[in-house]
Amino acid sequence: MNENMNGLTHFDEQGNARMVDVGEKSETDRIAVAHGFITVNHEVFEAISLGTAKKGDVLGVARVAGIMGAKRTSELIPLCHGLMLTKCAVDFVLHEERLSVEAVCTVKTQGKTGVEMEALTGVNIALLTIYDMCKAMDRGMVISDICLLKKAGGKSGLYEKDSGGRGSGL
Repeated sequence: MNENMNGLTHFDEQGNARMVDVGEKSETDRIAVAHGFITVNHEVFEAISLGTAKKGDVLGVARVAGIMGAKRTSELIPLCHGLMLTKCAVDFVLHEERLSVEAVCTVKTQGKTGVEMEALTGVNIALLTIYDMCKAMDRGMVISDICLLKKAGGKSGLYEKDSGGRGSGL
């Protein structure tokens, strides 16, 4: 793998941005899981949980949007490789005590580069879709705590976020 003097693979020796050459890497099974939250008011939480939002099935639409976002990550983030995803799932957990919805995106592929950016993009797009569908009821919604929970595969192996917010295996 080509790295500049600072160890950053997306920049050459002159500091120019470049796509990383993964041609020599081995294909392995790759997985990444990311999550994030959107905190809403009581009216929005009730509409989402009961499925009564005026724009329709908020979580169903957000699920499809998150999957579509993950699939199109390389079109949104300039130096990402286009990947053939073998799985992409977006799931939601309703946290009534926090008035929040947690989005969890799991992405898999078999390839030469990981799917962390796809999982993170899927979460972001799912949460933004919830915001878009519910903004008429609450413009003060807050999207937060988006992060990578797990990644496996490739030369760097397993990474899992610990409870202190930092990752293990880095």
